[in-house]
Amino acid sequence: MLTDVFIILFSGVIAGILYSLQAFGTPGEILQYLGPAAVVAALFVAVMKGHGLYSPAELLDLRTQVGSATTVWLSVFLFLFGAVFALKIGDQFSRVTIFSFVIGGLGLLIVERVLWRILLRRGLSGQLFSGRNAVLITDHAPAAGSALVHSLQKFGIELNRQFVLKLDQQDPEQQEAVVSDIVAFLRGSDIEEVIVSMDLKHWGSLKQLFSGLRMLPLPVNLIPVGEASEILSRPLHVMGDSICIELQREPLDGLERGVKRCIDAIGALAGLILLAPLLAITAVMIKLESPGPILFRQRRCGFSGKPFNIYKFRTMSVLEDGPTVDQATRADCRVTRVGKLLRRASIDELPQLLNVLNGSMSLVGPRPHALAHDNHFDKVVRNYAFRHHVKPGLTGWAQVHGHRGPTPTVADIRKRVEFDLWYIDNWSLRLDFLIILRTVVEVMRARNAY
Repeated sequence: MLTDVFIILFSGVIAGILYSLQAFGTPGEILQYLGPAAVVAALFVAVMKGHGLYSPAELLDLRTQVGSATTVWLSVFLFLFGAVFALKIGDQFSRVTIFSFVIGGLGLLIVERVLWRILLRRGLSGQLFSGRNAVLITDHAPAAGSALVHSLQKFGIELNRQFVLKLDQQDPEQQEAVVSDIVAFLRGSDIEEVIVSMDLKHWGSLKQLFSGLRMLPLPVNLIPVGEASEILSRPLHVMGDSICIELQREPLDGLERGVKRCIDAIGALAGLILLAPLLAITAVMIKLESPGPILFRQRRCGFSGKPFNIYKFRTMSVLEDGPTVDQATRADCRVTRVGKLLRRASIDELPQLLNVLNGSMSLVGPRPHALAHDNHFDKVVRNYAFRHHVKPGLTGWAQVHGHRGPTPTVADIRKRVEFDLWYIDNWSLRLDFLIILRTVVEVMRARNAY
């Protein structure tokens, strides 16, 4: 937590120095950025601490740390940008310096988390410091290298001993004897936690185990396995005196749609401005190589099944948009020479920033397909229409997992739909930011881009 504060303040000082060098200013102008940096540090650390992201177990989960830090960092700046705009004090700060502060500070925070993870893992593996000393109770004997044992050790839990309680094979007397052995071992020991990993179909017998463990002043945590674990992985809500499990979430509520729309509009506008030279050069290259329009328009299916016209740079010698549309294949003769370059670098997709700006698409969401393909996929893939619960996106969860380009088989489209539905059920701002960051890496890899 303190290292985060130091890094953010350090980034603010560096930003002030850059501004001073740029404007030939004075040390006072350098300190002008230290105050805003302190505000950013206070907001960032407060949000991260409020979500419990400074615990050793959380610091060991690098993916969650990077995603959460990125989301909180960018959210803090979006909030402050709104405040600066409302107070009309934006002319007091250099835009270039602020941009360097945002990028540089986030980069240092990510590097810091990588180093913390390395230090924690080395400390745990080298026994420089120990994690929580725990006992594991299961209905089978997990191997030393099993996923469960590895996961517990990964988060700093040191398994002192494992007990096997076979609820489906042992009679009540045998079960009671095992529970007595567990309690006898724990009483007076240095064990700090009891972890139970069982199938909840044996809940009746499990209650007897928990009743026996209640005589010990130790925390007892349950890791469910089997079918119940899938249900309990869903979001939980309190409804009166009852617990409600969310099996299918509604499309984004009003606040979520508003926040996502603001990010989409700001991101699309910024992208169009920053990429204007590249867009102009691409348009000239397309026009010089072959006759035809620069932009290719095709009807796609959007939110709630409403059709819209998608914009792309023309990369083919044809403009298909009818009941039959053939997907591009490797070495497709319809693709122009410039088109091959644009497709490989995904530059042909950039005009869809216009779709994002006009609200027919989002920066992140399920990729839209041609209406002809939608009609076909809807018949062969179950729940395919659920993809339309949110706006289609410029990039998506399926694409950052390598599922981009053509879908020649039913298995291909089913896998893509599986990722799309997971995104819809688990949407968050943090997930959107993570997908955008991973998209940059995926574009560089150019998998299935032809």
